[in-house]
Amino acid sequence: MKNFSLIFSALLLFVSCKNNQNKETKEVADVKTYTIEQFMDNEEAWEDGFSADKSKVLITSNRSGIFNIYSVSAEGGELMPITQSDSASVYGISYFPDDDRILFRMDGNGDEIFKIFVKDSSGIQRLTPEKNVRALFQGWAKDGKSFYYSSNERNSQMMDVYEMDIVTFKPKLLLKNDEAMNFGGISADKNYMLLSKAVNTNDSDLFLLNLETNQKTKINETLSKNSPEDFSPDGKSFYYTTDADSEFSFLMKYNIEDGTKEKVLEKEWDINAFYFTHNGKYQVLFSNEDAKTKMYVTEVATGKELKFPNIDGQAIEFASFSNDETMALLTVGSSQLPANTYSYNLASGEYHKLTDVLNKEINPDDLVEATVVRFKSFDGLEIPAIYYQPKQASATNKVPALVWVHGGPGGQSRQGFSSFIQYLVNHGYAILAVNNRGSSGYGKTFFKMDDQNHGDKDLKDCIAGKDWLASQENIDKDKIGIIGGSYGGYMTMAALTYAPDEFKVGVNIFGVTNWIRTLNSIPPWWESFKDALYLEMGDPNTADSVRLKEISPLFHTENVTKPLMVLQGAQDPRVLKIESDEIVEGVKKNGVPVEYVVFEDEGHGFVKKENEIEAYGKVLKFLDQYLKGEGQTSLDTGTTEATEVK
Repeated sequence: MKNFSLIFSALLLFVSCKNNQNKETKEVADVKTYTIEQFMDNEEAWEDGFSADKSKVLITSNRSGIFNIYSVSAEGGELMPITQSDSASVYGISYFPDDDRILFRMDGNGDEIFKIFVKDSSGIQRLTPEKNVRALFQGWAKDGKSFYYSSNERNSQMMDVYEMDIVTFKPKLLLKNDEAMNFGGISADKNYMLLSKAVNTNDSDLFLLNLETNQKTKINETLSKNSPEDFSPDGKSFYYTTDADSEFSFLMKYNIEDGTKEKVLEKEWDINAFYFTHNGKYQVLFSNEDAKTKMYVTEVATGKELKFPNIDGQAIEFASFSNDETMALLTVGSSQLPANTYSYNLASGEYHKLTDVLNKEINPDDLVEATVVRFKSFDGLEIPAIYYQPKQASATNKVPALVWVHGGPGGQSRQGFSSFIQYLVNHGYAILAVNNRGSSGYGKTFFKMDDQNHGDKDLKDCIAGKDWLASQENIDKDKIGIIGGSYGGYMTMAALTYAPDEFKVGVNIFGVTNWIRTLNSIPPWWESFKDALYLEMGDPNTADSVRLKEISPLFHTENVTKPLMVLQGAQDPRVLKIESDEIVEGVKKNGVPVEYVVFEDEGHGFVKKENEIEAYGKVLKFLDQYLKGEGQTSLDTGTTEATEVK
């Protein structure tokens, strides 16, 4: 009888396990996987404002394969192409305030040397110089008869401020910017200009310039981060954010006549933007709350907060308003769904969907919503991160994982949609986007923790993220890699170089590998930020160069023992192609599998769909082979070396 009980119990256990396996198989089968072509067919699109009569909306979209500009009815419908570039991307700026002319900008395949153009019924006219001059739109004058822009036409290192009349298109120099200041806005009466000056990567001084007397007044009294926001509608004051004597930025008001200040609003997170609508009826405030944007719109006269519609349970990430303040354009999205634009009538509450960016072949239920997690680093510091877990993952179907590192230094991984991340997760890779010490959004003490300490404690935070992943029951602890772009690419190389046994593979997307060269070759228009960057990273022209060489992976490639993939844009003005050329050459000497993908027509970030398809498709194949283990995994079996140049 006892033996029968044992046999019966074993049979029940077998049936239970088999049922669990069937359940697991069904769970995996229910998640449809999609190709890179399908994910990259998700459209990237955003609004650039209403036309003067509010009948149309200007849209920038990459639906053609690269970015072009389109118009769409404010009540929705088909997007009508305005430009049809098939080489360089076109980015919309806005319609003109009183007619249907359009401003837009273009650069040279990612070189970031932008030109400003106007499109009217007769064609296209370039408004700023063609050769080696960078120009950035800075806003319309309140009367709509001119616009402001910054340009390094006079001096390649200084971004002067100009005003351009929209009848003659002749520029007028407003500020000869020999002190390398950053433009912060001009009052409606054109009497005052706001300027800021970076002290370091966290702190900046704020100035009010009287354009009639040329008198400049420093606003902040202590070392702090100060950012100009907007002038009041009556022109008697302006608003700015500051973190003076505080961990987080809060909103302040400065009265121009007597120089008095008053605190307007403080939150438990950074207030990172504030403005008034065109006639001052509403004030709009944005805060960065745990890596997610929160928007607050208040009617100035009553102090009442506007309530916006709940659209498909998604968050409103941004809003812009028509000049008469009766209509708004809402950006609505989530970590699981890409952001769409809606037009919204403030009086009636009626809204219309203007874009539909998710590829119709993709079922939203197959995509993953991000969650915020926190873990302890080596020294007990709490590190926040954004976690994406594949729906296929379970204790009996453990999945490989990647630590994802954002750009910067000083960037932040946020709760937004990424087709690339969703593609990797859809194919069974968990992603932990680590906001290591030095990331923005978590207070200035946290932000400063990696100053002149890169490749050390910030790397240890990423390793702690790997350890957190390894402790999760759904993760295969022996299959965890690291991936990142720009500063994140540096962290990838730092991990493979200085902690070679921690991660199984690394994917370096245009990452810094030689800090001495990078800091010496920053674009000239970064002059206003150069000293601040040197203060954080170190000055390559001083004794700091010893430490900078020590933390540069290029000089320690002999330590790399794990498979590496490198992706690079040949036109990148920030991380030069030679950085990636040299790191690949150095690592290959170790007999380590290396794959190198270069795009001749991209810069610091890939924007052409055909290039994204090739780049990210190759990333998945690399991971499948060397991390997931579907192909060659042992270094003893040979080296893969593939250089793709387009």
